[in-house]
Amino acid sequence: MSRESKFLSLVLRHKPEEIDLQLDAHGWARVDELLRKLKKSGRKLSHDELIEIVETSDKKRFTLSEDGKRIRAAQGHSIEVDLGLKPQQPPSELYHGTASANLDAIFSNGLVPGKRQQVHLSLDPDTAERVGQRHGRPVVLRVEAQRMFDDGFEFFRADNGVWLTDAVPARYLGFGQMSEQ
Repeated sequence: MSRESKFLSLVLRHKPEEIDLQLDAHGWARVDELLRKLKKSGRKLSHDELIEIVETSDKKRFTLSEDGKRIRAAQGHSIEVDLGLKPQQPPSELYHGTASANLDAIFSNGLVPGKRQQVHLSLDPDTAERVGQRHGRPVVLRVEAQRMFDDGFEFFRADNGVWLTDAVPARYLGFGQMSEQ
């Protein structure tokens, strides 16, 4: 991920105040204002460069509004935003990548959002494993999403395809796959 993309993630997910940017209740910022505030903070980015970052982001981290005038992070916020996502029925299983060092806490407390607003889940074990690698020796946990849904838990699908839920109690977790790294 480029330096510019990392900084955009920081500003649009966690610290808009870093460049004195105001996000609306749904996490949107005006593109023209974002570019102006970036320039003012010494991080000049052209409109074309911004569009390239949005279009080439490996995890599709950013969403542009249909008219192209607003931008937001697709998910992963630590600040309070309402992405306006509607609850959806998830696939029967989803996956969560983590580090093996976290397993005791996870199997005691379940998956909790930590600093984020919601727990992030992947459609496939390979994606979850890549996520887990960022935190240490990766372990992939299988989430019985359909059973959770049947038990009344809500799931949401972000613009970039990441599944979100408020928490995953330990009773819905199992091992998806374990890496030998």
